[in-house]
Amino acid sequence: MGILERKMRHKEEIRTGILGAAWHMVVTDGWQSLSIRKIADAIEYSIPVIYNHFENKEAILLEFSKEGYQKLAVSLDNARKTVTSPTQQLEVMAVAYWDFAFENKEYYQLMFGLGIPACEMINQITEIKEMTGILLSTIKDALIQAKNEEADYFLKYHGYWSILHGLVSIQMIENSGKTDTFKKMILKDAISGFCKSLAL
Repeated sequence: MGILERKMRHKEEIRTGILGAAWHMVVTDGWQSLSIRKIADAIEYSIPVIYNHFENKEAILLEFSKEGYQKLAVSLDNARKTVTSPTQQLEVMAVAYWDFAFENKEYYQLMFGLGIPACEMINQITEIKEMTGILLSTIKDALIQAKNEEADYFLKYHGYWSILHGLVSIQMIENSGKTDTFKKMILKDAISGFCKSLAL
Protein backbone atom coordinates (compact mmCIF):
# COMPACT_ATOMS: atom_id res chain seq x y z
CA MET A 1 0.00 0.00 0.00
CA GLY A 2 1.35 3.41 -0.99
CA ILE A 3 1.72 6.47 1.26
CA LEU A 4 -1.23 8.23 -0.35
CA GLU A 5 -3.48 5.20 0.14
CA ARG A 6 -2.45 4.93 3.79
CA LYS A 7 -3.22 8.62 4.32
CA MET A 8 -6.63 8.24 2.69
CA ARG A 9 -7.43 5.17 4.79
CA HIS A 10 -6.32 6.94 7.97
CA LYS A 11 -8.46 9.96 7.08
CA GLU A 12 -11.48 7.73 6.46
CA GLU A 13 -10.89 5.91 9.76
CA ILE A 14 -10.90 9.22 11.64
CA ARG A 15 -14.07 10.32 9.84
CA THR A 16 -15.76 7.01 10.70
CA GLY A 17 -14.61 7.40 14.31
CA ILE A 18 -16.07 10.91 14.49
CA LEU A 19 -19.44 9.74 13.20
CA GLY A 20 -19.40 6.68 15.45
CA ALA A 21 -18.70 8.75 18.55
CA ALA A 22 -21.32 11.31 17.56
CA TRP A 23 -23.95 8.64 17.00
CA HIS A 24 -23.17 7.02 20.36
CA MET A 25 -23.74 10.37 22.08
CA VAL A 26 -27.02 10.86 20.24
CA VAL A 27 -28.36 7.42 21.14
CA THR A 28 -27.20 7.76 24.76
CA ASP A 29 -28.08 11.39 25.53
CA GLY A 30 -30.05 12.81 22.58
CA TRP A 31 -29.21 15.29 19.82
CA GLN A 32 -28.86 18.18 22.27
CA SER A 33 -25.81 16.45 23.81
CA LEU A 34 -23.76 16.62 20.63
CA SER A 35 -20.77 18.96 20.55
CA ILE A 36 -17.45 19.10 18.70
CA ARG A 37 -15.55 19.18 21.99
CA LYS A 38 -17.27 16.04 23.30
CA ILE A 39 -16.60 14.21 20.05
CA ALA A 40 -12.92 15.21 20.18
CA ASP A 41 -12.67 13.95 23.78
CA ALA A 42 -14.40 10.69 22.89
CA ILE A 43 -12.06 9.81 20.02
CA GLU A 44 -9.00 11.34 21.76
CA TYR A 45 -8.15 13.79 19.01
CA SER A 46 -7.85 17.56 19.10
CA ILE A 47 -10.76 19.77 18.10
CA PRO A 48 -8.96 20.99 14.91
CA VAL A 49 -8.85 17.36 13.71
CA ILE A 50 -12.66 17.25 13.85
CA TYR A 51 -12.84 20.50 11.88
CA ASN A 52 -10.53 19.00 9.24
CA HIS A 53 -13.31 16.49 8.49
CA PHE A 54 -16.48 18.47 9.22
CA GLU A 55 -16.93 22.21 8.96
CA ASN A 56 -19.10 22.35 12.09
CA LYS A 57 -21.62 20.39 14.14
CA GLU A 58 -24.31 21.12 11.56
CA ALA A 59 -22.25 19.29 8.91
CA ILE A 60 -22.22 16.18 11.13
CA LEU A 61 -25.98 16.49 11.64
CA LEU A 62 -26.46 16.81 7.88
CA GLU A 63 -24.49 13.60 7.35
CA PHE A 64 -26.81 11.72 9.72
CA SER A 65 -29.84 13.36 8.15
CA LYS A 66 -28.78 12.11 4.71
CA GLU A 67 -28.37 8.60 6.12
CA GLY A 68 -31.86 8.80 7.58
CA TYR A 69 -33.46 9.91 4.33
CA GLN A 70 -31.64 7.16 2.46
CA LYS A 71 -32.90 4.53 4.92
CA LEU A 72 -36.44 5.91 4.71
CA ALA A 73 -36.34 5.89 0.90
CA VAL A 74 -35.32 2.22 0.93
CA SER A 75 -38.13 1.38 3.38
CA LEU A 76 -40.72 3.19 1.27
CA ASP A 77 -39.52 1.65 -1.98
CA ASN A 78 -39.47 -1.86 -0.52
CA ALA A 79 -43.02 -1.40 0.78
CA ARG A 80 -44.20 0.02 -2.55
CA LYS A 81 -42.93 -3.05 -4.41
CA THR A 82 -45.13 -5.40 -2.36
CA VAL A 83 -48.34 -4.26 -4.11
CA THR A 84 -49.23 -3.01 -7.59
CA SER A 85 -52.14 -0.59 -7.12
CA PRO A 86 -50.95 3.01 -6.48
CA THR A 87 -53.53 3.54 -3.72
CA GLN A 88 -52.47 0.31 -2.04
CA GLN A 89 -48.88 1.47 -2.41
CA LEU A 90 -49.72 4.70 -0.58
CA GLU A 91 -51.30 2.63 2.20
CA VAL A 92 -48.37 0.23 2.67
CA MET A 93 -45.89 3.11 2.36
CA ALA A 94 -47.70 4.92 5.16
CA VAL A 95 -47.18 1.92 7.43
CA ALA A 96 -43.52 1.68 6.34
CA TYR A 97 -43.08 5.40 7.12
CA TRP A 98 -44.66 4.88 10.55
CA ASP A 99 -42.48 1.86 11.30
CA PHE A 100 -39.35 3.71 10.20
CA ALA A 101 -40.17 6.66 12.47
CA PHE A 102 -40.57 4.53 15.59
CA GLU A 103 -37.75 2.09 14.83
CA ASN A 104 -35.36 4.97 14.05
CA LYS A 105 -36.44 7.76 16.40
CA GLU A 106 -33.03 9.42 16.51
CA TYR A 107 -32.91 9.68 12.73
CA TYR A 108 -36.53 10.78 12.45
CA GLN A 109 -36.24 13.52 15.07
CA LEU A 110 -33.23 14.96 13.26
CA MET A 111 -34.76 14.66 9.78
CA PHE A 112 -38.10 16.21 10.66
CA GLY A 113 -37.50 18.00 13.93
CA LEU A 114 -38.06 21.35 12.24
CA GLY A 115 -40.82 20.21 9.91
CA ILE A 116 -40.81 19.30 6.24
CA PRO A 117 -37.61 20.20 4.36
CA ALA A 118 -37.81 23.33 2.24
CA CYS A 119 -37.92 22.99 -1.56
CA GLU A 120 -34.33 24.18 -1.92
CA MET A 121 -33.14 21.45 0.46
CA ILE A 122 -35.10 18.81 -1.47
CA ASN A 123 -33.47 19.91 -4.71
CA GLN A 124 -29.97 20.15 -3.27
CA ILE A 125 -29.75 16.94 -1.25
CA THR A 126 -29.95 13.73 -3.28
CA GLU A 127 -31.20 11.58 -0.40
CA ILE A 128 -34.15 13.89 0.33
CA LYS A 129 -34.93 14.16 -3.37
CA GLU A 130 -35.03 10.38 -3.73
CA MET A 131 -37.36 9.90 -0.76
CA THR A 132 -39.65 12.71 -1.91
CA GLY A 133 -39.63 11.38 -5.47
CA ILE A 134 -40.96 8.01 -4.34
CA LEU A 135 -43.94 9.66 -2.64
CA LEU A 136 -44.60 12.12 -5.48
CA SER A 137 -44.47 9.51 -8.25
CA THR A 138 -46.84 7.20 -6.36
CA ILE A 139 -49.33 10.03 -5.78
CA LYS A 140 -49.16 10.93 -9.48
CA ASP A 141 -49.89 7.29 -10.38
CA ALA A 142 -52.79 7.20 -7.93
CA LEU A 143 -54.28 10.35 -9.47
CA ILE A 144 -53.98 8.81 -12.94
CA GLN A 145 -55.66 5.65 -11.67
CA ALA A 146 -58.44 7.78 -10.19
CA LYS A 147 -58.79 9.63 -13.54
CA ASN A 148 -58.03 12.86 -11.71
CA GLU A 149 -54.84 13.98 -13.47
CA GLU A 150 -55.84 17.65 -13.31
CA ALA A 151 -55.49 17.60 -9.51
CA ASP A 152 -52.45 19.34 -8.02
CA TYR A 153 -50.23 16.35 -7.18
CA PHE A 154 -47.83 18.53 -5.17
CA LEU A 155 -50.70 19.73 -2.99
CA LYS A 156 -51.77 16.09 -2.52
CA TYR A 157 -48.20 15.18 -1.60
CA HIS A 158 -48.20 17.80 1.15
CA GLY A 159 -51.54 16.50 2.40
CA TYR A 160 -50.24 12.92 2.48
CA TRP A 161 -47.04 13.86 4.24
CA SER A 162 -48.91 16.09 6.72
CA ILE A 163 -51.05 13.13 7.76
CA LEU A 164 -48.02 10.89 8.21
CA HIS A 165 -45.82 13.39 10.01
CA GLY A 166 -48.68 14.77 12.08
CA LEU A 167 -49.75 11.37 13.42
CA VAL A 168 -46.17 10.25 14.03
CA SER A 169 -45.39 13.49 15.88
CA ILE A 170 -48.49 13.22 18.05
CA GLN A 171 -47.62 9.65 19.03
CA MET A 172 -44.00 10.53 19.77
CA ILE A 173 -45.00 13.15 22.33
CA GLU A 174 -48.23 11.56 23.60
CA ASN A 175 -48.22 9.01 26.38
CA SER A 176 -51.85 7.94 26.12
CA GLY A 177 -51.41 4.26 26.93
CA LYS A 178 -53.17 3.28 23.72
CA THR A 179 -51.80 0.16 22.05
CA ASP A 180 -49.62 0.28 18.95
CA THR A 181 -52.33 -1.64 17.11
CA PHE A 182 -54.88 1.08 17.85
CA LYS A 183 -52.46 3.82 16.81
CA LYS A 184 -51.82 2.08 13.49
CA MET A 185 -55.58 1.77 13.00
CA ILE A 186 -55.80 5.56 13.21
CA LEU A 187 -53.02 5.87 10.64
CA LYS A 188 -54.63 3.38 8.26
CA ASP A 189 -58.03 5.04 8.59
CA ALA A 190 -56.56 8.48 7.84
CA ILE A 191 -54.63 7.24 4.80
CA SER A 192 -57.66 5.33 3.53
CA GLY A 193 -59.63 8.60 3.64
CA PHE A 194 -56.80 10.38 1.84
CA CYS A 195 -56.71 7.74 -0.92
CA LYS A 196 -60.48 8.09 -1.44
CA SER A 197 -60.09 11.87 -1.71
CA LEU A 198 -57.76 11.45 -4.70
CA ALA A 199 -60.79 10.67 -6.86
CA LEU A 200 -62.65 13.81 -5.81
